[in-house]
Amino acid sequence: MVKIASSPETGIPVSASDDADEGLELEFKPLTAEQAQAWRQQNPVVSPWRVLALQVVVGALVAVLTGLVSGQFRLAASAAWGSVAVVIPAVVFVRALSRQMRRTQSGSALAGLFVWELVKIILTVALLLVAPKVISDLSWFALVAGFVVTMKVYWLAMALGWMQTKSKPKFL
Repeated sequence: MVKIASSPETGIPVSASDDADEGLELEFKPLTAEQAQAWRQQNPVVSPWRVLALQVVVGALVAVLTGLVSGQFRLAASAAWGSVAVVIPAVVFVRALSRQMRRTQSGSALAGLFVWELVKIILTVALLLVAPKVISDLSWFALVAGFVVTMKVYWLAMALGWMQTKSKPKFL
């Protein structure tokens, strides 16, 4: 167990370890260029655009199937709007996130991440609030069903291995 205390001289927090943790201090070893390249090959960057494309496909499929099964255009439109309320904010977020990744200052990149996540939430709520004005005879049940199914695509992407993290290689 690590305890945080401050140094009496400087007042800066320092960590103190219990007796059980004293022999467990890890030594940091930087990777060589070859090891870093091997790590990059074993842990490729996952594109959020792939997950977003899967959301679009699943959202369209939900809307079409709802229309075919029910035979009612209003239910299909409601399910489609539920999917749109997930996809449009996700497009805005992914686009902003791809720009944030280019920043060299980690603090501003992290702040930008929080700001764009807030924008995504506000845009989602706004799209849900305008749904009755856009779709006449709106079915909230179909809208929520389209919304939830499209949102759960993240789980499908993980099941397909698109977001799976690989085990870290061990270097000696």
